[in-house]
Amino acid sequence: MYRDLMCGEPSLTNLGNKIKLAGWVSKRRDHGQLIFIDLRDKSGITQVVFNPTISKETYKKAKSLRSEWVISVEGDVLRRIEGAENEGLGTGSIELVAEKIEILSKSLTPPFEIDDTNSISEEIRLKYRFLDLRRNHMQSNLQIRHDVTNKIWNYLTEKGFVHIETPILIKSTPEGARDYVVPSRIKNGSFYALPQSPQQMKQILMVSGCDKYFQIARCFRDEDLRADRQPEHTQLDLEMSFVHQQDVMSTVEQLYLDIIKEIKPEVKINIPFEILTYDESMDKYGTDKPDLRFDMPLFDLSKIAQNIESNVIQNSLKKGGILKGLLVKDWSNLGRKDFDRLTDLVKSQGAGGLIYISISKEANINTLKLEDTNGPLNKFFTLDNIRDMIKLSNASPGDVIFMIIGEEKITNSSMSFLRNHIAKEKKLYNDKEMKFAWIVDFPLFEKDDNGSWQPAHHVFSSPHEEDIVFLNDDPGKVRANLFDLVCNGVELGSGSIRIHERALQEKVFDIIGYSKNNVEDLFGHLLTAFDYGVPPHGGMGLGLDRLVAMLCNEESIREVIAFPKTQTASDLFFGAPDYISEEQLKELNIKVDKIEK
Repeated sequence: MYRDLMCGEPSLTNLGNKIKLAGWVSKRRDHGQLIFIDLRDKSGITQVVFNPTISKETYKKAKSLRSEWVISVEGDVLRRIEGAENEGLGTGSIELVAEKIEILSKSLTPPFEIDDTNSISEEIRLKYRFLDLRRNHMQSNLQIRHDVTNKIWNYLTEKGFVHIETPILIKSTPEGARDYVVPSRIKNGSFYALPQSPQQMKQILMVSGCDKYFQIARCFRDEDLRADRQPEHTQLDLEMSFVHQQDVMSTVEQLYLDIIKEIKPEVKINIPFEILTYDESMDKYGTDKPDLRFDMPLFDLSKIAQNIESNVIQNSLKKGGILKGLLVKDWSNLGRKDFDRLTDLVKSQGAGGLIYISISKEANINTLKLEDTNGPLNKFFTLDNIRDMIKLSNASPGDVIFMIIGEEKITNSSMSFLRNHIAKEKKLYNDKEMKFAWIVDFPLFEKDDNGSWQPAHHVFSSPHEEDIVFLNDDPGKVRANLFDLVCNGVELGSGSIRIHERALQEKVFDIIGYSKNNVEDLFGHLLTAFDYGVPPHGGMGLGLDRLVAMLCNEESIREVIAFPKTQTASDLFFGAPDYISEEQLKELNIKVDKIEK
């Protein structure tokens, strides 16, 4: 062995012992008669001392050492001299006095220092990902990811779940995003699809009698990327037979509580998880993934708006628009530039603009005057208008009421964005808190831009039994047995109780415009299985990358994935995607009109 211990393991218990360490040269300091190096591996750092009085040959080799060389050293563990301890290191009380050294590998000068304090561009980090991953910060993230995965396996196994692998090469069926496709060499002109999720396969496993399934599944979606999206991601996929909605939610809730308590015990968690209906969430927070760490709900001012003599407001109301408000405490000291900045912020989200009423700190609410308030539309507001807004929002002197008017969807999303931005700017929440919530009772259908009904999530979610009567005449009224798990403004997973009756599943297909031939071609395998006895079942797909990123306090899931893609879905290290040879194309019977390298 090249080592007896990892670099982060030596301690005072090893004093006087001769040990071997191996790792990378992190830093080298030549003090003339003594040479010091910080020897690093994933576990930490140990200071190694080279003294010519101990070994001239070893000292001479140490002279040649450079950053990121890989070495093995052997020597005695000694206590550091008083005053030279490093409290920031787990090994800061000791040092290894080297007697022998073996240079195992040399390194070119790295393009950046392997130091967590350095600011490195993402392009350089991903191009040299093997170096970036040496950083202690990244090693810690990967370790937490492993710990989370290990906890999932142990917990679900104890609960009677069985891990079952499902195919990666499957048939292309609609699931909301574009498929990644793989051409078949054996069957000319045909293609496999990479799974967006194992949705249909896990449902068939329930028909097969597997009862409780889970998988740490790789999923592939050809869609525009964001900080919390990758072309390929990992999710905890699970399905259960003979369950109601609450059974699935309780299983997942306890799993997440156990994960966080074990891996991040310092994090504050709300128990039990809050439950909000979709309508409640949209009304109070403008989104179906609210951040509940701070109490700043939205409120509807549309009734009050009917009495405001402003063409902008009245024209919007006539078009079906709404006026939504947000109260921010103790913020009336903002200047005009600040309000302009916030206005530009909501405009970037599609809003037409930002209305606000700033209430003077010296104002008396009971004897309020128009001059006690300030805002861009104040000339259109009567004193009664303002008093009504203050009463509805429960505003006080020094507060600001922000408002956006417009189409409901854009107004809600813009106000939600503003709410989150202000909370971050004012530091209204605790970074060491995870506030979970279940969002339930989603609509089963929503209309697309052409006015056609489409599934709000996916086509396999069951409707509320009492809403089935609306399927024929008013599908927009149908609520689904859908439930999303959200935390701190992030959707961590989505689940539902599935349709398990062929006739009902065919009815859903019909509503969204699938012909019988289309249904048979795309989903005939599933419907055939439904003819042979199907247990009521339900499950979830939970984003593993997003959960780990949250536990690591990372804004981007790229920070918890070993080899992520860029925002353009490129792998800068491996150089993917790449062109393939003419020979390969010919073998697959694929012709590319023009290849530009």
